[in-house]
Amino acid sequence: MANMKQHKLGWIGIGRMGYAMAERLAKAGCDITVWNRTKSKAEPLAKSGAKVADNLTDLAGCDIVFTMVSTGKDVKEVLFGENGVMSKGGKPEIIVDSTSISLEESAEIRAKLAEKGIQFLASPVSGNAKVIKAGKLTVVASGPKVAFDAVSPYLEAIGRGVSYVGDGELSRIAKICHNVMLGVVIQNLCEITVLAEKVGMQRHAFLDFLNKSVMGSMFTAYKTPALTNLDFHVTFTPELLRKDIDLGLAAGRAHGVPMPTTAVTRDLVQTLIGNGYTDQDFSTLLLLQAKASGIELKPENVEVGDGL
Repeated sequence: MANMKQHKLGWIGIGRMGYAMAERLAKAGCDITVWNRTKSKAEPLAKSGAKVADNLTDLAGCDIVFTMVSTGKDVKEVLFGENGVMSKGGKPEIIVDSTSISLEESAEIRAKLAEKGIQFLASPVSGNAKVIKAGKLTVVASGPKVAFDAVSPYLEAIGRGVSYVGDGELSRIAKICHNVMLGVVIQNLCEITVLAEKVGMQRHAFLDFLNKSVMGSMFTAYKTPALTNLDFHVTFTPELLRKDIDLGLAAGRAHGVPMPTTAVTRDLVQTLIGNGYTDQDFSTLLLLQAKASGIELKPENVEVGDGL
């Protein structure tokens, strides 16, 4: 077991995901100091053993600083801004960024940090706050192997596994590929679920069979309550899914890789958005599919597990 107090950790960004991730590190016994723009959101983490910082510069003395904020612009602001971590001269050894940002922004941040002698690990994650609480978040990381080796015990503590995929921004591509699959799989799942219902099956019964079969996955199980009971509270919006599919298609064009099923899925997600399903979960693709199939779905009001 790694010594969880070996490094002083800093954490920036206490949104839904950031809170759950930082909480797991605090509970694992790490020496962690957290900062959030709205301090009150970070304060409950003190109960789990975290220290709550007033200023970003309070994190300059940490060995490893994690960032989990909204955009690439925010990452740059918290690191390099006039009140950023390094604004008073101190600097961490390693920065680990789990924010969803573009390859270009990631490379720009990496270059800027390299000038200061700081190593950068790009480490996007797969899952949401509920998945983190269940200990099933997965992490993909790219950057210097020596930095990965130092950080990996902490990434392991956040979830159920971390994959090192190489240098530079490769983890960003891995995450884009992952989210392309998310779109293609949910669309296919919606098509077959509507087919099963139109032929006379109940959705929960069909999905129960699917989840127990070789085709079932953590994802199909996790989406079963939404598809069964039509509870579409947001885990990921159609617009965010479209953005990631577009990034995947652009990468495919740049590298000469045909992605026909992805292209079709992109049009269906666009149709979903055009039909006004913007503030609900991307799994509302089920409703679009039902409409296109001439049936109206009703919640089955059956208690089904989400596999977590």
